[in-house]
Amino acid sequence: MTMLADDPTAAAVLAAVPCHPVPPHGGSPALDALRSARSGHGLAVGADGVMLILRRPWLALDVPITQSIAGYLPYGSVGAPRADLRCGLIPHGHLDEILNHFRAALPNEAAAFVLWNEASGAFAVSLPAIDEATPSRLVYRTPALPPDWHMVCDIHSHGRGSAFFSATDDADDAYATKISLVFGRLDQPDGPVMASRLCAGGMFLPLPRSPFAGESHAN
Repeated sequence: MTMLADDPTAAAVLAAVPCHPVPPHGGSPALDALRSARSGHGLAVGADGVMLILRRPWLALDVPITQSIAGYLPYGSVGAPRADLRCGLIPHGHLDEILNHFRAALPNEAAAFVLWNEASGAFAVSLPAIDEATPSRLVYRTPALPPDWHMVCDIHSHGRGSAFFSATDDADDAYATKISLVFGRLDQPDGPVMASRLCAGGMFLPLPRSPFAGESHAN
């Protein structure tokens, strides 16, 4: 077997994030194993581009990260994109609980996490420790999770302001795997408004739909 790197650390990195060509015919046991894995990520290289394949216990994501490669490659297609919540949709009651908490915190910003238990399939809302909260600034701590629990959503509010991701949010979300949500206009009769994205593989991706049951659209 050919070594991909002669440095042990580099070899471990390449093994942790493998890159597999797509065969022009038949299947690929390596890609099948990656797609069915409980957790992990890697790249599929096909004639039609490169696809990131990322798996977490709660998420199955296949997303193209390049367009078709200009040079000729005798490879097959990387296949269709997907973004599936393995955990299922979050019960709508948890959204109501979070929005009520955000409204109670006005005029200050507030935060909440949605967690999922891999063993039981249960969701839970976790309210983080807050170091600082004002109408324009929020500093809060990511919870230390016990076994079988996973963070699905990291959510915070902008109080009476609009919903958007700040430069601080971008820095906090870089290289994480989670759904990030920001709610704003919590005091308005036509509110709230929501900004959303899926953070994965160092990218910020649009959500195809709301992660909450009964909510068809993600802003």
